[in-house]
Amino acid sequence: MDSTATRNDATGFKNMQQLIQLRWIAAVGQVLTIGVVYYGFGIPLPIDQMLAVLGCLVAFNGASLMRWHRYREVTNGELLMASLVDVGMLTAQLYLSGGVTNPFVFFYLLQIILGAILLEVGSTWIIVAVTTACFAGLALFGRPLALPLDLADGLVSRYVQGLLVCFVINAVLLVIFITRIGRNLRERDARLAGLRQRAAEEEHIVRMGLLASGAAHELGTPLATLAVILGDWRRMPAFKADAELVQEIGVMQAQVQRCKAIVSGILLSAGEARGEASVRTTVRTFLDDLVQNWRVTRPSARLRYDNRFGQDVPMVSDAALQQMISNVLDNALEASPQGLALEVSRDHETLTLAVTDHGPGFAPAMLAQFGKPYQSSKGRPGGGLGLFLVVNVARTVGGTVTAANRPEGGAEVTIALPLAAITLEEERVHGD
Repeated sequence: MDSTATRNDATGFKNMQQLIQLRWIAAVGQVLTIGVVYYGFGIPLPIDQMLAVLGCLVAFNGASLMRWHRYREVTNGELLMASLVDVGMLTAQLYLSGGVTNPFVFFYLLQIILGAILLEVGSTWIIVAVTTACFAGLALFGRPLALPLDLADGLVSRYVQGLLVCFVINAVLLVIFITRIGRNLRERDARLAGLRQRAAEEEHIVRMGLLASGAAHELGTPLATLAVILGDWRRMPAFKADAELVQEIGVMQAQVQRCKAIVSGILLSAGEARGEASVRTTVRTFLDDLVQNWRVTRPSARLRYDNRFGQDVPMVSDAALQQMISNVLDNALEASPQGLALEVSRDHETLTLAVTDHGPGFAPAMLAQFGKPYQSSKGRPGGGLGLFLVVNVARTVGGTVTAANRPEGGAEVTIALPLAAITLEEERVHGD
């Protein structure tokens, strides 16, 4: 695990927690082993000195627990120092209890394996060099353990029994802790994959934003020309005499105005999630006006609107939020021309918008890839970008968008937005 990964996520912290847990297990295991060997087998050991080393281990682990009791960045160097302390404590206990003749000398392998998983390559080789030097030092200066040379007796031999216990403990600890550490590494890889995916999606949004901004600039002039021509037609006697033509011209003028409003919104929001010319309003007023404008431009839509937000709070009108909510309503209307509903509620500090329809619902494949670009059931080029933009606009303010099929039929799209991100903070605090 490199130091960059350790700095950028909680993997290093979690691995440090694993080392602390392993150290507690080692402390308990040493107490039991010393008691069994000294009192059970009657093998002489320097109990006072070994308990002093054990006390130092417990004190170090207690200090580590206090230092790492909550999340903070853990570097490779800090993990290396913790591992070297463990090697030093193990060497001291082995020196006092037989040196290389102690069957538990193979716990050095556990330290090397953990170092290979937790540390950078260079630090791992430091652990290998230190443990090798400690092993050689125990062979040169350690006093042999007072055990009979009865290796030929097989499992009856106390030395062979010690080897068996050492093997079992090593195996169990390796399975438990390598499994946990592997899970930490997989979580880190999943987070990095998510960040890469998000970066790719945001790059896609930037490209689309540039294209949309350019198209909006190009569309401004022809739309203005159409608006002038329609206004002239409406005043011409030949058209004024025909009531049906006047009505159709009115419909066309309304649609041209809608196109101009969309183009203005794109230009307003280009480059920013929030418009530069935002207007002060309140949450209820913002939503009520949005629904009213949406109904005016879609007179045939049958929308049931239920605003249960509760106590109103001030906010800034946001063109991106308007477009996002209108986009969800448009999708629901296209799927369910016979009717749709928008329900607004407040859950503590979260604004929740639930849009339901009576259409065929989402296909399972679309639900699995909800919010990804070009995931659409409409079967036309460029389809699926609407919900993709909805999800990403909500994400820029810390919100979420979820989709599901209703048991009674139709689909439901739920938008959850944190009020702290869309309201005026000072007045919201005083008004609540």
